[in-house]
Amino acid sequence: MKVLLAAVLTAAVLTVPAQALAAPEPLAVPGQSAAMQRDFGLTEQQMQQRLAAETSAAKLLPAAQKAAGAAFGGAWYDATTQKLVVGVVGSARAAAVRATGAQVAAVPVPAKALDQQKAVVDKLAGKAVPAAVSGWAADPRTGSVVINVQAGKRSQAVDAFVAKVAKAGAVTVKEVAAQAPRTFAAGTVGGDPYYVSNIRCSIGFSVYGGFVTAGHCGRSGTVSGWDGSAIGSFQGWSFPGNDYGWVSVGNGWWTVPVVLGWGQVSDQLVRGSWEAPIGSSVCRSGSTTHWHCGSILAKNETVNYGNGQLFYGATKTSVCAEGGDSGGSFITGDQAQGVTSGGWGNCSSGGETWFQPVNEILQAYGLTLHTA
Repeated sequence: MKVLLAAVLTAAVLTVPAQALAAPEPLAVPGQSAAMQRDFGLTEQQMQQRLAAETSAAKLLPAAQKAAGAAFGGAWYDATTQKLVVGVVGSARAAAVRATGAQVAAVPVPAKALDQQKAVVDKLAGKAVPAAVSGWAADPRTGSVVINVQAGKRSQAVDAFVAKVAKAGAVTVKEVAAQAPRTFAAGTVGGDPYYVSNIRCSIGFSVYGGFVTAGHCGRSGTVSGWDGSAIGSFQGWSFPGNDYGWVSVGNGWWTVPVVLGWGQVSDQLVRGSWEAPIGSSVCRSGSTTHWHCGSILAKNETVNYGNGQLFYGATKTSVCAEGGDSGGSFITGDQAQGVTSGGWGNCSSGGETWFQPVNEILQAYGLTLHTA
């Protein structure tokens, strides 16, 4: 019994960049839509239609980006039209992008240039970031780096920070929730997925030889499972900067390509890591709050966890989470997206959560996602 449950808890991860994977099957996974109906307020038919449209958008993105060439200005999913929208600089490549089936939106800056600007902002920011600044991200729709400032906490220190990073290029200040981001590790609580040095976190995705999870959960020593028996140990972890790590699996435990549904939905098979665009739906499985869903809000965001702990390259979502959910799985349909890092709020009043993209973890450690 121990071995079987461990296998379920060590759900799936991936190793190949999304663009290199074969096109996924439709994302309408049985059972998953129940949680998505709850969190999005849609009927089952509406939810299945949305999942199918998001699958088409994910499959279309590589071709649309190639058609845009150097004029590519980012992409996002429009839930209203259920179409992939591709930002294009100028008009020369617009027709070619439309020919792929994607919609076109005029944007002022190519994605490559905007990502370079965001990287300069990361360097200019350093570690001494005001606590009221939750983070920042490149926004293709405005062609600027958006600085997220907690509501009611604008100050001279914040203005000085904004002026400093504005040397990199156009910035926009956006007021966000008054709560500061935090990681979602927790003290030991009986009956939940894994423990190390009195810290409880959640398993992310199975890879051959172990599983991936959040780096801030990384500690030396034995990693124990839900029943207190030894699973393995951390083989590597990185935090701050990144937020990823991986644990070797042995001692009678094994891995399977599954994300635990906690009885709320069916346990979810993982078939790959096709990267979902901004605007797509995404669900999270964690050991504290179990299964919750929302949308992808931004990518390549820098998150300020305070005390000089910055997390680069995060994906922001509208999904809630709480302490102990750290490291848990973010999945769209049957495609792994990332592991839970941190956020603000809770699953009673709501909040936002960031995840570490899973493909980056696989590439960093040379791991292979265990898929069905």
